Amino acid sequence: MHTAMPHPSSAASSWVPLRTSLTFLFRHPRLLLWSLALVVLTGALTWSGTLVSVDLIDRFTGTFFSTPPVVERFWHWPLLWGWTALQWVFLVLSRVVAFYLAFLAAYCLTTPGYVFLSTWAGNRYSPKAGDGEAAFNLGGILIDLREGVKIGALGLLVTMVALLVNFIPIIGQAAVFGLYVFYSALMFVDFPASRYRWSLGRKLRWVDAHRYQCFRLGLLPAVVSMIPLLNVFLMALLLPLLTIHTTLNFLTIEGKHEIVPAP
Repeated sequence: MHTAMPHPSSAASSWVPLRTSLTFLFRHPRLLLWSLALVVLTGALTWSGTLVSVDLIDRFTGTFFSTPPVVERFWHWPLLWGWTALQWVFLVLSRVVAFYLAFLAAYCLTTPGYVFLSTWAGNRYSPKAGDGEAAFNLGGILIDLREGVKIGALGLLVTMVALLVNFIPIIGQAAVFGLYVFYSALMFVDFPASRYRWSLGRKLRWVDAHRYQCFRLGLLPAVVSMIPLLNVFLMALLLPLLTIHTTLNFLTIEGKHEIVPAP
C-alpha cells in the first residue's frame, strides 16, 4: 500500500533548512566519515570520467577545429568569426556534456553508498524511518544499482532535450534550467525513496506532487552543476550534504519527522 502524501502546504510548513541538515551532519561523526569517503570516491570517478569523455569527444571531432579558415579577402572575415564562435560554443557544450556523462556514471556506481548514507541519516533523524523499508542485502544493492542506471538514462534524455530547447531564446534557457532543477531533485529523492524500493514512476509522481519543495531541493545542485571546472569538485563535496538534506525533508514530508537525540 502506498503511503498517503500530505498536502503541499502542510509539508512546506515543516521544511528542514539546509543549515539544519549541515548541523545534523556534523553532529554525527560516523555520517561525516562516510560522507568524506563518498566525496573522495565520487570526485575521483567524476574527474577520471570527465577526462575520458573529453578525450573521446576530441577524437570524434578529429581535426575539424585545428585549422581555421584562410582569410584572403575581406569577405572571408565573417567566415573566420563564425568558425571561431562555433569553436567556442562546441568547446563549452562538449565540456558540459562530458561532465554530465562522467557525473551520471559516478552517480550510478555510487548509488548504493548514498542509499546507505540516506538510510543511516534517516535512522538517526526519525524512529519511524524504518517503517515499511526493504531489506538491505545483495539483492537490494543490485536493485539500487538498476534504479541508479534508470535515473542516469533519464539524465541523458534530459540532456538531449536541453540541448535542443536551448536554441529557443530566453524561454529555452529558462526551460533548461527548470529541467535541471527538477531532475537534480529527482536524483536526490532517489536515495531515500530507494530505501522503500519505490519505482521510478512513483518517484516521478512524488516530485510532481511536491513541486515547490522539489524546486527548493534541486535549485542548489542545478546552479552548482553549471559552474565550469569547479562543478566536479563542488558537486562531489556537496553530494553527501544534499543527500542528507533531501532525506530529512523527504521523511518530514512523509510524516516521519520525530527527531532522535544524538548518541
